[in-house]
Amino acid sequence: MLNRREFYDARAEARPREASRHYHKLLERYFAFLVPPGLRVLEVGCGLGDLLAAVKPAEGVGIDFSPKTIELAKARHPELEFHVAEAGTFTSEEPFDYIILSDLVNDLPDVQAVLEQLKKVSHPRTRLVINFFNNVWRPILATAEGIGEKAPTPLQNWLSSSDMQNLLHLAGWEMVKMDTRILWPVYTPLLGPLLNRFVAPLLRPLCMTVFIVARPEPPTDKDRQFSCSVVIPARNEAGNIEAAVLRTPEMGKGTEIIFVEGHSKDNTWDEIQRVVAKYPQRNIKVLKQQTAGKGGAVREAFAVATGDLLFILDADLTMPPEELPKFYEVARSGTAEFVNGVRLVYPMEDQAMQFLNMIANHCFGLAFSWLLGQRLKDTLCGTKVLFRKDYEEIARNRNYFGDFDPFGDFDLLFGAAKLNLRLIDLPIRYQARTYGETNIHRWRHGWLLLRMVIFAARRLKFFA
Repeated sequence: MLNRREFYDARAEARPREASRHYHKLLERYFAFLVPPGLRVLEVGCGLGDLLAAVKPAEGVGIDFSPKTIELAKARHPELEFHVAEAGTFTSEEPFDYIILSDLVNDLPDVQAVLEQLKKVSHPRTRLVINFFNNVWRPILATAEGIGEKAPTPLQNWLSSSDMQNLLHLAGWEMVKMDTRILWPVYTPLLGPLLNRFVAPLLRPLCMTVFIVARPEPPTDKDRQFSCSVVIPARNEAGNIEAAVLRTPEMGKGTEIIFVEGHSKDNTWDEIQRVVAKYPQRNIKVLKQQTAGKGGAVREAFAVATGDLLFILDADLTMPPEELPKFYEVARSGTAEFVNGVRLVYPMEDQAMQFLNMIANHCFGLAFSWLLGQRLKDTLCGTKVLFRKDYEEIARNRNYFGDFDPFGDFDLLFGAAKLNLRLIDLPIRYQARTYGETNIHRWRHGWLLLRMVIFAARRLKFFA
């Protein structure tokens, strides 16, 4: 009986024909969505290298234990680097930004050992992207292999999603998100695109392949500290300006406060000037907004922020500024790379949120959790925290979504999800406003949010 290397060497000449099948083209499309271009990428079990080439790496390295397959890959993609190597022993002097294991874990004799080895070629921000067959498809794939419509394979592991999550955890990886794709792997005009693009996201348990994005479990470093920028968009909030300064704590290596005055009809601008003069010991920047909406204000402030961590604090102070150190600690510790405030856990003060608004928040939370692939209970809370380097990457990739968000929250959430950042909810004590009136218009802004759900669905779910 042939061993696994001999088996794949014997089949090397058939690989180009098999790689042209529609299923592999679909995989290339999904991985190109999940893996940003221009990074250092390793594919383990790379085969002919077509998938690695599809993600457009700045440096692409593929490894496979079949020498004949690697010879074909080098001829097929001379711009990439290929090595004959075992997945469980491969090492590299430089770590990789993304590591791809496509249809490989089903074939590994020891999945946990490979995952542990791959941590040695990763850095704290590395993302591991895996896909494997859904167990529901096991009899279908066995039939397809029997009639020659699927490439033959040695005896396979059939791992469930929970099996894979457990193996990742044992090997020191943390799952960021999981999705399933492909209902119709055969090229069929009209029917195939209809099923794979529009129906598959709605019938996730029946899809053929499971995708998981994971990151190394964050290291414990109690001494690591960051500088902070707290952005406070302020429109008609004169009565809250001084309290915002007094109640915003110093965090980490230091905290700058950035007020963005947004075309107020009261004396907010004059009040900001008075408070800045009164508290010279605080590092305060002041901007007069040139664009429209909270989203524009946040972008203008982030453009001049110098902190490692960027905070958004609503000037109505319904999210108590005293709770900002909780957000800082979650980000500082590496627990999450994007911290989202959630108002829907603890009891609220009377009049803090109207009943219909609460129902809408719950509904939008469910919708956006499905869209983003990570559980978020309250996407409409104004307090969000992320690293400036991640925001800069979101801004560089903004063309994927476009300038669609007047609020600013969803531009950040969608961008963070597209970059596979680890998002997490942080419950806060939501309080009633003590000055002024809300700038939110329930029906008009609700309609805008519904439009954004539809827009995001096209870009994050129904894209292929």
